[in-house]
Amino acid sequence: MNKSIFILALTTFLAGNVFTSCKSNTDKEEDAIENVQEAKENLENVTEDINNDAITKANDAEWQTYKADANKTIAENEVRIVALKKAMNKAGTTFDETYKKNIEVLEERNEALKTKISNYENNQTDWASFKREFSSDMTEIGDALRDLTVNNKK
Repeated sequence: MNKSIFILALTTFLAGNVFTSCKSNTDKEEDAIENVQEAKENLENVTEDINNDAITKANDAEWQTYKADANKTIAENEVRIVALKKAMNKAGTTFDETYKKNIEVLEERNEALKTKISNYENNQTDWASFKREFSSDMTEIGDALRDLTVNNKK
């Protein structure tokens, strides 16, 4: 008797687990609808991210204008550097090693700007960040060139 009750209880338990673990068609349908809604939300998020990326890239007209202005400023810096080198080599003027070293550093930084703008042209990524950094670098070089010719000795 105990054996038959035990087998009956075990069979009932297993049958109950089998029947309760299976989902009905309506449950499966509700899960599928939820999955579709989640997929739509993910698609909207990805679409929004793509649109935001498109905004951060420069449009062609803005890029060409900025590039032309930057190249003009770089060329003006080159002219100023050449003029400083000529003034340094004039007879009757004395310049210390620091002055010569500063001119060389400014020349290297100006060349780095030229490289940076040509590299960006091939790989346009975050426009706002690039423009902010590049403009800052150009301003620093222009200020340094201006400060180099100022005589602070009194």
